[in-house]
Amino acid sequence: MIEIMDTTLRDGEQTSGVSFNDGEKLAIAKLLLGRLGVNRIEVASARVSRGELSAFSGICSWAAGAGYIDRVEALGFVDGGESVSWIAGAGGRVLNLLAKGSLRHVTTQLRKTPEEHWNDIRREVSLALSKGMTVNLYLEDWSNGMINSPDYVFAMTDALKDSGIRRFMLPDTLGILSPEQTYDFCYRMTSRYPDIHFDFHGHNDYDLSVADSMAAVRAGVRGVHVTVNGLGERTGNTPVSSLAGVLNDHLKVPNTLNENELTSVCRYVESISGIRIPANKPIVGDAVFTQSAGIHADGDRKGHLYENQLLPERFGRVRKYALGKTSGKANIAKNLEELGIRLTPEQIRKVTARVVELGDRKETVTTEDLPYIISDVLKGEFAKGEDRIKMVNYSLQLARGMRPVATVRINIDGSDYEEVSSGAGQYDAFMKALWKVYDKLGKSHPKLIDYEVGIPPGGRTDALVQTVITWDWNGNELRTRGLDADQTEAAIKATFKMLNIMENSNNVHRNI
Repeated sequence: MIEIMDTTLRDGEQTSGVSFNDGEKLAIAKLLLGRLGVNRIEVASARVSRGELSAFSGICSWAAGAGYIDRVEALGFVDGGESVSWIAGAGGRVLNLLAKGSLRHVTTQLRKTPEEHWNDIRREVSLALSKGMTVNLYLEDWSNGMINSPDYVFAMTDALKDSGIRRFMLPDTLGILSPEQTYDFCYRMTSRYPDIHFDFHGHNDYDLSVADSMAAVRAGVRGVHVTVNGLGERTGNTPVSSLAGVLNDHLKVPNTLNENELTSVCRYVESISGIRIPANKPIVGDAVFTQSAGIHADGDRKGHLYENQLLPERFGRVRKYALGKTSGKANIAKNLEELGIRLTPEQIRKVTARVVELGDRKETVTTEDLPYIISDVLKGEFAKGEDRIKMVNYSLQLARGMRPVATVRINIDGSDYEEVSSGAGQYDAFMKALWKVYDKLGKSHPKLIDYEVGIPPGGRTDALVQTVITWDWNGNELRTRGLDADQTEAAIKATFKMLNIMENSNNVHRNI
């Protein structure tokens, strides 16, 4: 069994521009231990700030009640017992002590001899153990230590291996190692010290952290460090989602990670960190289970020819087939199948031609757009669908120091309805007024799960803004877009597009 230690709340928070508050840290800790199934979490650095102490204390309090306190860790320093007191005072039970894993760091940064540094470490470890704490030891800059001063690394390990340290943690602090080097260096540690539990802590400066972690496991380390979405200093740490796929499919190493929770946990951390998941990020990116080429869709229809072991269902996802200039009839057929729409081969040919034409113009086409495209292309064969829900008028009021207020009048099937509401922002006020109408009519409405604004570069204040909103409608994820010079107006357009998709869906399915 390989141990997974997640350091999103410590190393991950060192991502430039990322800072979690107390409630967010506690929520992430609960997700990591309770749902994702990581074995340990590193959640704080000692003595950083009052806010860090408050958040760490809250997590420790919850973890003690939930039976997780021995799995919550904090980074501490060789500082004469101050870190030990800080962690113990907050209720922490595990100290991850930062020490120097290369001779250059000891002599240049600390300006001490190795023996002096090791004696300092022994005193910290002894103090922590006297308080009933578990101690793990980071060998900072270990990768450079193995390249330039391996004798120092081995001498340090010899000097400290019997001091009561639970785990020796091997960081590639600057992300410099290749997989071959990682395997070699880790194997030299595990073969020389077979009774010591070693962790590997990778950084992604050369985009090799997953491959390096894979090599470390092959070399016999017992633990690997990760973060959600690869958050971390500079280029980040090993992403937990990618490592899960490697452990299960390539190494086939037993672990406790719950694959089905990866997507939801990663998207939650995305939403509160402000760091977007790239569309092509393995496992959890928007596009990774989307086939674009028509030949791929055709092969999947005939025998799942373009699928690999990373089946989307493992991660709470579904496979999709993109619509654009590379779409073939098979892509269209797959999307029609998802919508429950049946067309003749000739009708599919016409719709495919229109989708390809839109793709050539660099226009984005989604599955939700298909009913409208079908109505337009086949208008001679079917009655063109009209919007059943229309905006009549709206007023948005924004005043300094006061909550925004929206007055909304809409028309549904020929009847007007009007409501007023306040909100946290103009769009929030608009939506609350809109849902008042829906609630009075007893109509269900979709849940907004993501809101993305795209503004072209160039600094023009009158530039068109694209608002992309992702909705949950009866368990299905749908995405609509609005385009306007005003961001709120763009969001309103995207919203009404979604509402009409809902209203017209049964009618479209009946007519086509």
